[in-house]
Amino acid sequence: MINKFLILATFLTASFAFTPNTSEKNTTSEPAEAKTAVADPALSAEDEINLLYEAFSAENASMPSRTAFTNGILGYQKLEEEGKIKKELLTIVDFGLNSTEKRMWILDMKSQKVLYNTYVSHGKNTGGDKATNFSNTPNSFQSSLGFYVTAETYYGKNGLSLFIDGMEEGFNSNARERYVVVHGADYATQDFINRAGRLGRSYGCPAVPTKVSKEIINRIKGQSVLFIYHPNKNYLENSKYLNRAVAA
Repeated sequence: MINKFLILATFLTASFAFTPNTSEKNTTSEPAEAKTAVADPALSAEDEINLLYEAFSAENASMPSRTAFTNGILGYQKLEEEGKIKKELLTIVDFGLNSTEKRMWILDMKSQKVLYNTYVSHGKNTGGDKATNFSNTPNSFQSSLGFYVTAETYYGKNGLSLFIDGMEEGFNSNARERYVVVHGADYATQDFINRAGRLGRSYGCPAVPTKVSKEIINRIKGQSVLFIYHPNKNYLENSKYLNRAVAA
């Protein structure tokens, strides 16, 4: 059973500055007036998460599902309590969606802005258009679910790449060993979808379009949270950051 939903009260007492999100990257213009929301002590923590979701979605054109968002917030909050976060950013990858959909969101937790919404590839042995199989095993060429903390960058065969450290034993703890990293890929594009009918696949890495890969990597590197979500029963029931599944 899961504990009562937890969320930092600062999420709901901060000023909300919104920017519409109509492409892979938000613009940087600011509204004439900032909106504010104040936490109501009578609200349940679950209601507070829902309020935060509404704050994000009010003027951001694209958002993760409420379920993926809620799970992401639970893990983000626990990682913050553990002192593992330096950047107040939450990246959510929803592998419950088809690869033809823009299923990566980078959320600024301070400003409640969606900074990026773009394509992201799953592993070649995870599935075709749909991600169905996941593994923490080296050489499986499958994606791994769960919470990661971003680390340092390096230059490899895919150019600028970002190490991500898996926080969940049994689900993604071998990410370093497997070289599961964020990198750019020409197969993670709309052009590839137009040719193949689906996004290209990686060896298990969450690969993003080359044209935005450097921006994304430089934005999220250095201890921000990356959450790879899927309504996978085994993960939802056994994740140490999600004490129970949030119903899909």
